[in-house]
Amino acid sequence: MPWSNQNGGGGPWGGGGGGNNQGPWGQGPNRSRGSGSGGPPDLEDIIRRGQDRLKRLVPGGFNGGAFVIIAAVIGIFWLIQCLYTVQPDERGVESRFGQPRAEVSMPGLHFHFWPMDRVEFVKVTEQQRNIGGRSSSSSNAGLMLTGDQNIVNVQFSVLYTITNPQAYLFNLETPDETLQQVAESAMREVVGRRPAQDIYRDNRQEIAVEVRNIIQDTMDRYGSGISINAVPIEDVSPPREVADAFDEVQRAEQNEDQQVQEANQYANQKLGQARGRAAQIREDAAAYKDRVVKEAQGEAQRFISIFDEYVKAPEVTRKRLFLETMESVIGNSNSIIIDNKQGVVPYLPLNDLGKQSTTQTGGQSDKPATALQPEAK
Repeated sequence: MPWSNQNGGGGPWGGGGGGNNQGPWGQGPNRSRGSGSGGPPDLEDIIRRGQDRLKRLVPGGFNGGAFVIIAAVIGIFWLIQCLYTVQPDERGVESRFGQPRAEVSMPGLHFHFWPMDRVEFVKVTEQQRNIGGRSSSSSNAGLMLTGDQNIVNVQFSVLYTITNPQAYLFNLETPDETLQQVAESAMREVVGRRPAQDIYRDNRQEIAVEVRNIIQDTMDRYGSGISINAVPIEDVSPPREVADAFDEVQRAEQNEDQQVQEANQYANQKLGQARGRAAQIREDAAAYKDRVVKEAQGEAQRFISIFDEYVKAPEVTRKRLFLETMESVIGNSNSIIIDNKQGVVPYLPLNDLGKQSTTQTGGQSDKPATALQPEAK
C-alpha cells in the first residue's frame, strides 16, 4: 500500500506487525490513557465504566433491568400528574370520567387518580366583566334604544363572584359569554322602558339596581353558580354620529337651567319683598284698628261717666258741659270785642303775648311781640 514504504508496513500510524504501533500523535490508538500517561481520559473507558456501574445498580443486569427503569420513570410521571396544588384564590373541582364530585378542593396540595380523574380550577375572588364601549368585543354592544326613541351608548361592568364552582363549570358550556349576553339583554330591557334623561343623569343608580336584579334572577334560573355583586354604569354617551348635536342640546339645556335658576332667584327676591311689605301693611292696619277701637271705647266710657253724673245733677252737669264747650271753642279762636256804642273795642291779648314769647324762645320768629293799644278819642 502507499503508506507501507514510508512507515515500514506499519499502517498509517506507523504500527504494524511487531512495530512500535505509533500513530501520528506519537502513540497507537489502542494504548491505555490512564492518569499516569499525562493525557486526557479515554472516552471508551468512561463509557465502559458507566456501563459497569449501571449493571451493578440494576438487578439482573442491564438487559433485565431496562423494564424496571421504564416502569420507574412512568411511575414518577404518573405520581407528578396525580398531585396538584390549589392557590388561595382558587377552588379545585375533581371529576371522574366527566362526572364532578361533590367535594370542592380547598387551597393546598391534593391527590387524585390521573388520568381517570381530572381537576379544573375556578377563581372565587370578585371578577369584573366590561360590557359596551371600546373594551367590548363588539363595537355596537353598548348602543341601546331608549323609551323616547333615542340611541345611547352605555358602558357598564358586571362585578360577580363564583359561589358554586361545580355549577359554574358543568351547568353552562360558556358561562362568561352567557353572563355577557344576559347582562346586555337586561340593560337593553331596562333602558328601553325609560327616557334617555333617566340613564344620563336622573335615575342611573336605580337603573343599575334593576339591571342587577334581572341578571341575578336569570343566572339563577340557569344554575350558573354566579352571584352578581353590582352593575356599575361607567359612562353614557350618544353615538359618535350625533355627538355634536347632542352637545349642542346639552349646552342649550344648561343655559335653560341657568336662566330658570336666575328667574327663580329674582322671583324669590321679589316675593320676599312683597311678603315683607304685606306683613308691614297688616301690622299697620292692626295697630290702626287697635287705636281706633281703644279711642272709641274711651269715648264711650267717657260718655257713660258724664251720663252718670248728669243723672245725679242734671243742671250742674249741663252748665259744666256748656262752659267746657264754650271754653274749648272760644279758646281756639280769635276774639273780637264789639261794643254797641264804640264798635270794635281794642284790648290787650295777654294770653297771646305769652304764646308769642314762647314762640320767640323756640327760635321760630325773630319779630318782637306787639300789643294792640286803644285808640285815642
